[in-house]
Amino acid sequence: MKTLYLDLGMGAAGDMLTAALLELTDNPDAFLETLNGIGIPGVRFEKEASVKCGVTGTRISVTVNGEEEGEELRHDHEHHGHHHEHGGHGDPESIAHIVNGHMNISPKIRKDVLGVYDLLARAESEVHGVPVTEIHFHEVGAMDALADITAVCMLMDALAPDAVIASPVRVGSGQVKCAHGILPVPAPATARLLIGVPFGGGPVEGELCTPTGAALLKYFVSQFGDMPVMKVEKLGCGMGKKDFEAANCVRAMLGGTTDRSEGIIKLECNVDDMTAEEIGFAVEAIFGAGAREVFTVPVGMKKNRPGTLICAICDEESRESVVNAVFRHTSTLGIRQTAQERYVLDRRIGTFETSFGPVRRKKAAGYGVSRAKTEYDDIARAAREKGLSFREAKELIESELEE
Repeated sequence: MKTLYLDLGMGAAGDMLTAALLELTDNPDAFLETLNGIGIPGVRFEKEASVKCGVTGTRISVTVNGEEEGEELRHDHEHHGHHHEHGGHGDPESIAHIVNGHMNISPKIRKDVLGVYDLLARAESEVHGVPVTEIHFHEVGAMDALADITAVCMLMDALAPDAVIASPVRVGSGQVKCAHGILPVPAPATARLLIGVPFGGGPVEGELCTPTGAALLKYFVSQFGDMPVMKVEKLGCGMGKKDFEAANCVRAMLGGTTDRSEGIIKLECNVDDMTAEEIGFAVEAIFGAGAREVFTVPVGMKKNRPGTLICAICDEESRESVVNAVFRHTSTLGIRQTAQERYVLDRRIGTFETSFGPVRRKKAAGYGVSRAKTEYDDIARAAREKGLSFREAKELIESELEE
């Protein structure tokens, strides 16, 4: 299986991810020409060799109308979206207009770009407590972020990995200065984007992961953890602007992995003295404790009593909390445990903007198959809001996603 692994031991920023992925292409110079021809207003990409702690890689610089985003301006853009009254290139509506009306990219890449930018804008919206439509980034900063996001989306499309796996994210420590004041590391928008993603501070003082980098990781990475056993065919190294004691870079490795299996724990018990309502409540509570799956099966028990087999599937990390939930919410006096291996497809969830609002879509690949499925909750919400049947809403949404 074609796998992309990202080593994020020194965090991630849009330009670093772009540079690392660019080194994986067959002709980086030709790809850079393509990037400069897609039509982002005033934007130009340039690359140069860079050496950090004796390691050679590529650094990408982005200029907007000849101006490269400075450090303070970058923090103003990436950490301080703010309320505004007049539109500009920095508001989400104008960004969507540029992406849809001016950029020479495929429909798939267009959806990816808008999906990542939407994650970024929503994080800023939540941080500042204003609607997404009222979030405004400094124009140069907004276009710089749009350039980074577009470049990574195009590179991901060109490399076409079946799975994207990354190490836990190092975010740095201390504080970062921006035009509006001093912020803790990770910055608020970055922290929100990394909810559900394993990350840690580490020994480096400074900001290692930017909001744009976090949004790209959230969108594209399907799994965070140790590097899998893989036959690496290409290696890319994307350098950051700053110098630290450790090499400030993102490493990208592209190669083949074997289809994988993973260990799971199966916990089960039999009950014959619980009502249907009690069992339904217990199932919800067991899910809430961290079970990956919970199901029930009608069974015949001793003394010819009809009963229920309650089965929960979980990983090792959540086993204790699931066991506690089963004992707390069922009448069982004992739980059986079985350690098992299961074969799995690699999965990732992307969020796409549609005429029905944001819709999540799960993609899975491996063992020579690939499939995609739109999240039930998003289809159901759309059906209720538009007065449609579930089937009608599903067909309309999926027709948009397949365009």
